[in-house]
Amino acid sequence: MVELRNEQISIIVSEKGAELQSIKSTNGKEYLWQADPKYWNRHSPILFPIVCSVNNETYRVDGKEYHLPRHGFARDMEFKLIGKSERKVTFALESNQDTKKVYPYDFTLSVSYTLEDNKIGVIWHVLNTDKQEIHFQIGGHPAFNIPDMKAGNNQFGCIRLDNKEPMDALHSYGDGSHEMDEVPFIEAENGIMEFSNNTWRNDSIKIHKSQLHRAELLNKAGEAEVTVEFRTPVIAFWSPYGKEAPFVCIEPWYGIGDPRSFKGEFKDKPMMNHLLSGASFMSKYDIIIG
Repeated sequence: MVELRNEQISIIVSEKGAELQSIKSTNGKEYLWQADPKYWNRHSPILFPIVCSVNNETYRVDGKEYHLPRHGFARDMEFKLIGKSERKVTFALESNQDTKKVYPYDFTLSVSYTLEDNKIGVIWHVLNTDKQEIHFQIGGHPAFNIPDMKAGNNQFGCIRLDNKEPMDALHSYGDGSHEMDEVPFIEAENGIMEFSNNTWRNDSIKIHKSQLHRAELLNKAGEAEVTVEFRTPVIAFWSPYGKEAPFVCIEPWYGIGDPRSFKGEFKDKPMMNHLLSGASFMSKYDIIIG
């Protein structure tokens, strides 16, 4: 575990998965979900080299089949601590014999966390160390405690969005699968998304085409307790259906799972990222407390 702190907040990050474990204010208030396995046993996993699922956990590269579990392998692997300063920490995962069995590319994935006042920067850096073009997806899955809710209560919360216009979401199903056709995003009205446990009856809500860039988790007074700012093409919202869980996930994604009808090559998946040999990809999203 590695801890960073400043005058306003502190964070703890684990080398396993380079995953955030805690976000606290100086008064000790915890904002990040604490992974109670009764509801969901993770805090903020990093999704790589896929987001969501490939159909039947199987995908094809040049006709050869490989197998990956939902959201890929990075979240369950040990990263190396490669840099730490007073306000920044960086972890890295390099391809190895185990990753090559399920993902046939050489890469280095670096994840950094920075602190600036009440803001946490989450930085992803993917480097293609292969001799060929590589294909990947990457995303965040941070879970935040719902303000004013305790475990055992009926779930209710409110998220303020930076788009007040009518929006579309991807057509999702209760098993977590989806198609690329669009349905009206009826959960939000005038930029306010009120959610309850029933909101998640079709699993996560997936908003694509860069329709949103900021989401604020509000308390009962209408004040933002947690804000997530992002430039990803997809943002997803999720909490486990049927559990009345006291957390909600706000998930910036560069990618999406296989549509139910998809049977093509890995490189041709919707919302796939491509890197030539020696090239790199970098992106950042921010978590703002208070």
